[in-house]
Formats: sequence, C-alpha cells, structure tokens
Amino acid sequence: MLNAIRIPDGVDDLKVRKVLLSDFAIEIGGGLGQFAGKVWRVGLMGHSCRRWNVFLFLASLEAVLKAEGFKTRPGAIEAATAVYASA
Repeated sequence: MLNAIRIPDGVDDLKVRKVLLSDFAIEIGGGLGQFAGKVWRVGLMGHSCRRWNVFLFLASLEAVLKAEGFKTRPGAIEAATAVYASA
C-alpha cells in the first residue's frame, strides 16, 4: 500500500527526499507522471507500518519541512497515536 502526500507549495520535492534519506535513513518516492513534483509516495506496509517507524517518519518529515521554512500544523503524532490506541 502506498499513500500519496501532497507536497506543500514552495517545498522542494527532491531536497526533502534527499534529506530524509541522508539524515534519517527514510526513503520515500516522488510522484510519477502527472504527479511528479506534486506528491510523495510513502509505503506503509510490513515493517514500515510499525508504530515506531510511523512516528519516526512523521517526526522526521516535520523536522525537514520546518528546516525548509514550511509552517507545519501540530497533531500528526497525536493522530497516529489514536489510531494505534484503537487497534
């Protein structure tokens, strides 16, 4: 399963993916075809969907986006926590 995440306006797709890989060892895919540069493709199956990996991804993506000057809204980790708590 892949989830598509819309890339916020003004955020450099390739730079974010490179920093996630080099600094956090997280690899995500860029959009293909008409979605190139518009979405990230994030796999969430198997080992990738474990609680620790989901939280690591959310925190890492937030840190990289903030470093790029994008203002994030709080709540992603709390939402993920609620999903795991109800499972």
